Amino acid sequence: MSIIDFRLRPPAGQFLSTLMYAQGERRDGFTRTVGFEPSPAAQQQSMQMTLEEMDEAGVDHGVVVGRLAGMLGSISNDDVLALMQAHGNRFIGAASIDPTNRIEACRSIDQSMAAGFRLINIEPGAYPIPMYADDRRLYPIYAHCEDRQIPIILMVGGTAGPDLSYSDPIPTDRMLADFPNLKVVLAHGGWPWVTQILHIAFRRTNVYLSPDMYFSRMAGWEEYVKAADGFLADRMLYASSFPFCPIKGYKEWFETLPIRQENRRKIMGENASRLLGVNRRG
Repeated sequence: MSIIDFRLRPPAGQFLSTLMYAQGERRDGFTRTVGFEPSPAAQQQSMQMTLEEMDEAGVDHGVVVGRLAGMLGSISNDDVLALMQAHGNRFIGAASIDPTNRIEACRSIDQSMAAGFRLINIEPGAYPIPMYADDRRLYPIYAHCEDRQIPIILMVGGTAGPDLSYSDPIPTDRMLADFPNLKVVLAHGGWPWVTQILHIAFRRTNVYLSPDMYFSRMAGWEEYVKAADGFLADRMLYASSFPFCPIKGYKEWFETLPIRQENRRKIMGENASRLLGVNRRG
């Protein structure tokens, strides 16, 4: 089975200066909270060990996300591109944009796609000036991606902004209704609004859910599992959120979930492959 890990942050470049690596004790505390032991690759900040852990878990590709995220730290598109170029097709890039400059953002999207990126990352509440998902400053950028059939990752769950309102699913629902042909991956699965986000995913067929680290034993996680083995089997995406969860440990745990094998294959690779237009490594 080909596996695509839809949220994997390697210990390289600017990632090392973000909280997930610079505050290892805090990260490892969260890892244990969701039921895993920390990855030695994360603790030792070893790129080689990360690649070996991917091999041990059978992960063919990892989606690496650029970001412009204020206190969460920023990862430039150049840094993501360097990872892509250094490791062949092992890593799939999601480019970030500055939403405050519409013209430059759209130009950056086109340049990134030409360079080999597969999708665009938008984190409304995490920008230096926080926004909601339906902020009208983002609409020309959504339209640009919709017109060019470019998928986006939208972070509207977990630590999505300065307060809980930035993960409120209602602005997301409004945006999805306004751009019905835009393929949108909801990073962190819209957590903690699990029931509400699953209702939105039922209504809006352009939505993909990637609960990543919030899939694992956080409040409401059982509902994600039911949806993954039911109506959302074709639009659920597997993601470890490494280094917050270990690549290998997360995979071994995921395979214990009560999800039928045909649906597990979709979630762990086939859905992402279809969405991104990528094939198995090698």
